Amino acid sequence: MLPVLIFPQFDPVMVHFGPFGLRWYAMAYIVALVVGWRVARRLVALAPRAASALQVDDFLTWATLGVVLGGRLGYILFYQPGYYLSHPLAILEVWHGGMSFHGGAAGVIIALIIFTWRNQLSFLGFSDRITTVVPIGLGLGRVANFINGELWGREAPATLPWAMIFPDAGPVPRHPSELYEAVAEGLVLFTVMWLVSRSQKVREHPGFLAGLFLFGYAIARTVCELFREPDSFIGFLPFGVTMGQVLCVPMVIGGLGLMLNACLRPARTELMPPDAPGLEEDGDTAR
Repeated sequence: MLPVLIFPQFDPVMVHFGPFGLRWYAMAYIVALVVGWRVARRLVALAPRAASALQVDDFLTWATLGVVLGGRLGYILFYQPGYYLSHPLAILEVWHGGMSFHGGAAGVIIALIIFTWRNQLSFLGFSDRITTVVPIGLGLGRVANFINGELWGREAPATLPWAMIFPDAGPVPRHPSELYEAVAEGLVLFTVMWLVSRSQKVREHPGFLAGLFLFGYAIARTVCELFREPDSFIGFLPFGVTMGQVLCVPMVIGGLGLMLNACLRPARTELMPPDAPGLEEDGDTAR
């Protein structure tokens, strides 16, 4: 029998500054937002142009608020509404963790709706470019989960070469499901989104990329949930499904609907007028 790996005791704080510290999870958010912002600036410039680089700069703040507020409120509403109803001050204790991707996604969608309306942009066209870079944050976030030793997997056979014992999950070997999700939701999904986004024919059908992201994430998350231990305060739902899988159902339906709608509608060779505000000051060009 192969020896079981022991989870390395990472310090959840990346850098200490006296009594303060920068956590790996926070750094994952920062790096994801910065890298995603730079990539999105290039994507919106591809034909048909969806926005100016300056508008992407402005949206960075909206996206940050959508992720943080939506992720926190989503966790509260989807996972522990009773606890936070009786402990309202705990809502502000974000340093204890508690973020939901599905809530963060809802927050970003609301931010996209308001931002594109205010800037007179194509909601679907702009959303296509933004959702293409979202897997960057998903992958980095799951790596941070692994470093924190949280959201571990279900019990695995000791013969599995990468089975691992987590310090707070008992003495049994488990799947490092955080890394499964980092690969599936991050690396694989981003690769697919990036390759498909290179096609101008696809970009001329607004909504297809956004639908592909919703559908792709839902499938990746649903499969990875088969190896992930459900939250102890929820456990398994009827028929052995998990809350994460249930929340993916509307994403599958919405994703398929967006892709079908995009394919049925005529191609659009322009998403914004050539004299739209901000383009004359836009320094980025598509390559």
